[in-house]
Amino acid sequence: MGSSKNKPLPAPENETYSGSLLGCLGTSISLPEQEKSGEVSDSEAIELSTIQDSSLVANCMPISPWLWFEGRKEVLDYTVKKGDTIASIANTFGISSETILWANNLNSGSVLKQGQTLIILPVSGVLYRVQSGDSVSQIAKTYKGDAARIVAFNELTSESDISIGDILVIPDGKKSIATTPIISQIPIANNYFIRPTEGRLTQGIHFYNAVDLANKCGTPIYAAAQGQILKTAITNSTSRSANRGAGTYIKILHPNGTTTYYGHLSAVFVDVGVQVSQGQLIGLMGGQPGTPGAGNSTGCHIHFEVGGARNPFTY
Repeated sequence: MGSSKNKPLPAPENETYSGSLLGCLGTSISLPEQEKSGEVSDSEAIELSTIQDSSLVANCMPISPWLWFEGRKEVLDYTVKKGDTIASIANTFGISSETILWANNLNSGSVLKQGQTLIILPVSGVLYRVQSGDSVSQIAKTYKGDAARIVAFNELTSESDISIGDILVIPDGKKSIATTPIISQIPIANNYFIRPTEGRLTQGIHFYNAVDLANKCGTPIYAAAQGQILKTAITNSTSRSANRGAGTYIKILHPNGTTTYYGHLSAVFVDVGVQVSQGQLIGLMGGQPGTPGAGNSTGCHIHFEVGGARNPFTY
């Protein structure tokens, strides 16, 4: 497989880029054919501030300011078009072909299909979901990366600033051994997760395995399943980049090893380490721009992400 050095993202003719900062979470790239067929509206493809009423701007949140000199700064959701190959897509985005294969659990014999969605990293390397017992130094060693660069690239405060379910970009990392795919999903019962809030779906599956559910700010948010509060991030900042765009959020670890993530909250009612039951009130919906903890959002909603299993709330 060939590789190429990172370079500024070109703007090829006949493609519309809807770009912003990572969310948890990715940026969509829509093609004119889709727009003409009604699959993607002008507001989704061009006007970033009004994407589906209340979703994350470009469905994502920032990874790191280091990416300004590394090249592109966001993880993208790319829709395959006729004639695309792994090599041609890699060349367009200035990353190695292997990076695309690794991020999408493909191999050199995989055949792309028109309309297929691919995860495109901002730089050549590996996308990794943190597992129980992981450390940054161990991850760096496994994937032939650099621990200090992983910390800086992902805006970690230190090597210990990781938790189960975190999604890390490992710049220039290599997958030289059999490893767990980033999108691996364990089988779960259809009713394992309950809907975490009342509201309408305003954004379907986007990186990473998340949906946006919108309602009025202050709407109650409930634990989708029993588990332990793994992480809370509470901020009074009104900056869109607060907590890498997620604003105030909660992450829960569930007994089967899956995680759920609730972003853009206006209030948090739980502490790290406490056990919560399914349906327990854990916070309130936020996301109104200019309010504390809204993060990179255009309206009241939560960014609900499932790590390690299928996200059931795509309708």
